[in-house]
Amino acid sequence: MNFIVYDLILLGVFVLFVFIFIARKRKNLKREGLLLLYPTKWGIKLINRIGKKYEKVLNVLSYVSITLGFILMGGVFYMLGRIVWIYLFHQNIVRMIKIPPIMPLLPYLPQVFKLDFLPPLYFTYWIVIIAVIAITHEFSHGIFAAKNKIRIKKTGFGFFPFFLPIFLLAFVELDEKLMAKKEKIKQMAILSAGTFANVLTAVLFFFVLWAFFALSFVQAGITFDTYSYSLFPVEKISMMNGVALENASYEYIVSVVNGTDIVLINDEVYDDGIVGFFQDKEGDYLIGIYDNSPAINAGLKGAITEINGIKTDSREKFVEELLKYKPGDTILITTKTENETLNFEITLEENRENKELPFLGIGFSETEKGGILSRISNLTYLIKKPHVYYEPKFLAGLFIYDLLWWLVLVSMSVALMNMLPVGIFDGGRFLYLAFLAVIKDETKAKKVARAVNYFILLIAVLLMILWGISFK
Repeated sequence: MNFIVYDLILLGVFVLFVFIFIARKRKNLKREGLLLLYPTKWGIKLINRIGKKYEKVLNVLSYVSITLGFILMGGVFYMLGRIVWIYLFHQNIVRMIKIPPIMPLLPYLPQVFKLDFLPPLYFTYWIVIIAVIAITHEFSHGIFAAKNKIRIKKTGFGFFPFFLPIFLLAFVELDEKLMAKKEKIKQMAILSAGTFANVLTAVLFFFVLWAFFALSFVQAGITFDTYSYSLFPVEKISMMNGVALENASYEYIVSVVNGTDIVLINDEVYDDGIVGFFQDKEGDYLIGIYDNSPAINAGLKGAITEINGIKTDSREKFVEELLKYKPGDTILITTKTENETLNFEITLEENRENKELPFLGIGFSETEKGGILSRISNLTYLIKKPHVYYEPKFLAGLFIYDLLWWLVLVSMSVALMNMLPVGIFDGGRFLYLAFLAVIKDETKAKKVARAVNYFILLIAVLLMILWGISFK
């Protein structure tokens, strides 16, 4: 049975358990806004013990935590700027991704929106990640509060009852009156402590991920992500799908390119598909057209693992093996996809630059390209070699690897999101205290912090509007 079936059963059991829990414990639940909180005393003794025992260490780490808080807040503003830029000037990317800019991280989100640059997110992953991140985040708040002699009133967990009750959270309730009397720098240390814990969690699990991958995976093939293509100036296009174009602008060509199969350039027909648009050093637009190559004609896909039964577990080995053949030779290429092993019988053609060399017609994109999405994807290249296909040594290897990968990514994402200067996050109060320390006027500091808060909310609304417009 496919794992996703077991995962969905676990999700159903968990949701049922939460419904039963809410029904049985409703008298003990505390409503706070849209949240239902279940207060307990779990972990308070441990938090106080750590806060008092390591007071000197935590005193030093307080300054590290505050500094990191400012750095992450700057990172959030930079990312917001980049996202707004993409939504304003690169709506083709927005249409390609499809996911709304404001969306909670839910189980199966990458699968539903077909985000191929992300591994699958199962409910099993999600519940483990929420537990690890929420507990470390809130306990860190509590430990720094205990270090500063602030009473911890309660701990506990909660959820959003107005949605499917899988939105879990943990909390540590502090004595807010006592905290407000503490020095600003101490309050800022407590507020940024959760983010500090998330970053430490991300770093820790990154090294665990690195070690696990090195011990549990082996190179088994190569991956290509495009076919060979040629670039032509946009103004050379004279016809698209039988429609004549005379002095058509770049903007017009981009608007009609979807669904285009046949392009006429310099009286030559190209019908293998359009790669996309590029700009040269002078800023002129170019169109990429797939070449009529053996690979694209054969529909070659998947990770290439063998040529005529000889393993090709690296690009060097693949090139070495391919060069043993001449144009006109027929070879058998074995590939692996997510679900099956495929065989392709392909006749090689002449290389354009050297007719004595064989031509297959696959390509490898540069991994250094900028952009938020490519950087998320390229996180794997800190561990993996680019364009290499790896296989786990045991059945659960990929499952564990993806879980660790998500732990790293979500830990850093939560750290950044938590420092967003909006009232519901720690970053909102953190920024207010920073303004108060500089302005020395509580009323003015609140006004400035509120203005920043509204500015962020305005950006959020703008992004949602631009996302909706991009599909028109």
